Amino acid sequence: MGDGIFSKFKEYSVAEFFKKNRQMLGFSGKVRSLTTIVHEYVTNSLDACGEAGIYPEIEVWVGEEGEDRYKVKVRDNGPGIPKTHIGKALGMMLAGTKFNRYAQQRGQQGIGATGCTMYALITTGKPIRVASSHEGKRIECEIGMDFKNNKPVITPISEGDAEAGKSGLEIEGVFGDVRHEKSAYGVYEYLRRTAIANPHAAIAYNSPDGERFVFPKSVDVLPEKPMEVKPHPLGISAHDLIEKARGSQNQRISAFLQEEFTRVSLNKVKELQEMVPEVDLGKKPSDMSWEDAERIVGGFGKVKWIAPATDSVVPIGTAQVEKSLNSIIGPEYIFVTSRSPKIYRGGIPFMVEAALAYNGKGANGEILRFANRAPLLFDAGGCSITQAIKGIDWKRYGVKNLEEEPLSIFVHFASVHVPYTSAGKQSISDEEEVVDEIKNAVMEAARGLYRHLSGKRREKETAGKRAAILRYVGQLSQDMSELGGVGSEGAKVKERLLKMVEERYSAGGAEEEEKEEAPEAEAEKGKGEKGGAKGGKKGEAGDGGKKADEAAEEEKEE
Repeated sequence: MGDGIFSKFKEYSVAEFFKKNRQMLGFSGKVRSLTTIVHEYVTNSLDACGEAGIYPEIEVWVGEEGEDRYKVKVRDNGPGIPKTHIGKALGMMLAGTKFNRYAQQRGQQGIGATGCTMYALITTGKPIRVASSHEGKRIECEIGMDFKNNKPVITPISEGDAEAGKSGLEIEGVFGDVRHEKSAYGVYEYLRRTAIANPHAAIAYNSPDGERFVFPKSVDVLPEKPMEVKPHPLGISAHDLIEKARGSQNQRISAFLQEEFTRVSLNKVKELQEMVPEVDLGKKPSDMSWEDAERIVGGFGKVKWIAPATDSVVPIGTAQVEKSLNSIIGPEYIFVTSRSPKIYRGGIPFMVEAALAYNGKGANGEILRFANRAPLLFDAGGCSITQAIKGIDWKRYGVKNLEEEPLSIFVHFASVHVPYTSAGKQSISDEEEVVDEIKNAVMEAARGLYRHLSGKRREKETAGKRAAILRYVGQLSQDMSELGGVGSEGAKVKERLLKMVEERYSAGGAEEEEKEEAPEAEAEKGKGEKGGAKGGKKGEAGDGGKKADEAAEEEKEE
């Protein structure tokens, strides 16, 4: 008897899977595909420079090679890639240094740059060309892929010494089924937003039209390196716990928990043991059963934990965001707020920064979404950032129609694990804690905007009243002097009236006008969480009231 339908059952590699499902990597439209290619290469360059402590200098070239066919070249001044790793880094799916690291980073899966190699091969049949200068050595080669075995195919071109003092990576490929457009989803817009979120980087773009755009660095401060931390007990599942236990060298579960997780002290282990008396925390981790793991995870939920360490999450910074928006958008008014770190799914730390830029060079009502400093251009409708912003009653803040106001809304989500909705990494899932925190951050900035708009409205009303009264000062002064029997004193009466009007309606004399208070953020009413942001003129920034949350981190254990 044959195997029936299972006679065609066969194994296939992850590379073959993504070859058939390229849309999962962001290759789902001609314009989007071209932007995705630039995105993957540029984020890799930024990460490499960040790891090496180098101010990034990145140049991008996009040139037309035929109908819906473009050459893309990206060059950086990073540390380059060593010969032993260049194939895996650019020609092998799910290979990299980032996946198992519990630290904030742009890339996570080891797919992006290899996905570009794949896309070049399936749309033009051409491998990518790479030149890497690393630690004094330079290697140039072509990289293709063996899809069946998910392995790189490397064709050497040259090898020798690098130019003195030079390091970096230059990568070039020809891609089909792509298109260049000057739109909100094109390469220029992607690089503009990348520059906004990375003010320490210098980025240049050479477009197919022969234009060259330069986004110089606007700050001389390198971002702090996020610390790699251990996972928090509240963010672990029974399966994760079993997997970690099997690889542990500890002799007791109690020691294993203290070594593998943050915030787990001897006192917390004793507290946990009281919660799960049926589990022997003195036995070997390798002897942990599924039932034991489930009970321990259940016990985690009953213990009062200190929040995860926040040094694993590094924001852009209010001052840096302000300078960046001033440099690229040049608004009339900016309000920036940086919230204190929070956690979602019980144990994953994250942080939200938000800014409102009014009356600048951005599009009306544009939403600038970022995750770990990388722009999110696509899939906006299903993103928690968009949902949170659309869920705000903007009329409360003096904004009648968001899409018609000269307003740019900046939101940056930073976390050790960004909950993307797909491998394309363009949309953040609607985790409840994440949506609430984004909404609170934007409303905090909106209160500052409200004060600014209210001030503008009062100034306009005051100027209107002043102009209306001044039209009658001449006639009124003449009539008053005649009624008083001092017709010759008309000029003096007019002078006195003008002085009174100026004192009453000058910019500094409108204090008698009724002052409007910014509306309280409805999502935070009654929660005792007060933002520390201060409204005002262009360039002001707030810290989001971190003190209360940071105080919780100071809990001491005996």
